[in-house]
Amino acid sequence: MLISAALKPEGLEAAVVNLVLAGVLEAWVTAEVWGEYEEVLARPKFEKVREASRDVLMALDSRVRRTTAVTAPAAAFDEDDNRFLECAQAAEANFLVTGNLRHYPAECGVTRMVNARGLLEGLERGAFVNENREE
Repeated sequence: MLISAALKPEGLEAAVVNLVLAGVLEAWVTAEVWGEYEEVLARPKFEKVREASRDVLMALDSRVRRTTAVTAPAAAFDEDDNRFLECAQAAEANFLVTGNLRHYPAECGVTRMVNARGLLEGLERGAFVNENREE
């Protein structure tokens, strides 16, 4: 999602990132998820958007909430994607926002998988109002 946000600053993924930066949404990461972001951004195929992607990552660094991964069911299509499920489970996240819905189950524990469009449309309709967990 971060690469997409950097590629299309006016796109839906960037809108989700902007909601996190504005404090409207919470984003959670584990050390493993943050490392995955950094590793992906370093890949040669993303060289053209590396600077913009790093800017997005740096902006998020002070806004994300950090947690420690817990063991979650290995339910993702790609083993690396299970790190995101582990993070979501540790954070008791309502949603995991991904551009690869087909790589994940529809739900895992209390977490529902959505893409940026689904999240934004649901927020606009007020469909997720009762799903916020109390802290």
